[in-house]
Amino acid sequence: MKFLLTKRFWLHIAGIAFVGLGFLGMALPVMPTTVFFILALVCFTRSSPEFAQRLLDHPKYGPSLRLWQDHRVIPMKGKCMAGTGMLLGFVVLCFTSAPLWVMFMVGGIELAVLYYICTRPSKVPSQCVLKRPVG
Repeated sequence: MKFLLTKRFWLHIAGIAFVGLGFLGMALPVMPTTVFFILALVCFTRSSPEFAQRLLDHPKYGPSLRLWQDHRVIPMKGKCMAGTGMLLGFVVLCFTSAPLWVMFMVGGIELAVLYYICTRPSKVPSQCVLKRPVG
């Protein structure tokens, strides 16, 4: 019972939930995927290093997660995919009968997220790139 009250336990549960949402995002075009895997990585880094390593070793999402973890970089392809997914989701929302306040709220949140994404670097800073010796 004492284990249920620990921060590590709840971070582990949150990490599992974020992985689930990430997998759901693979199937639904309007849901992000990498963002949920980044959140899962943050949770697992603090609760279960083995699970964090499994995410970092993932063949498709591992490289992006490593870029984020090591350098806080979001590749241009990821930025474009996130922006396109948010735009598509917002367009679909506009064709529903959602209340106007919901559209404004979703639009505002998406603009804030898009601003954050666009202000992150797209490439690893040059001073961090290991250069191979010539010759």
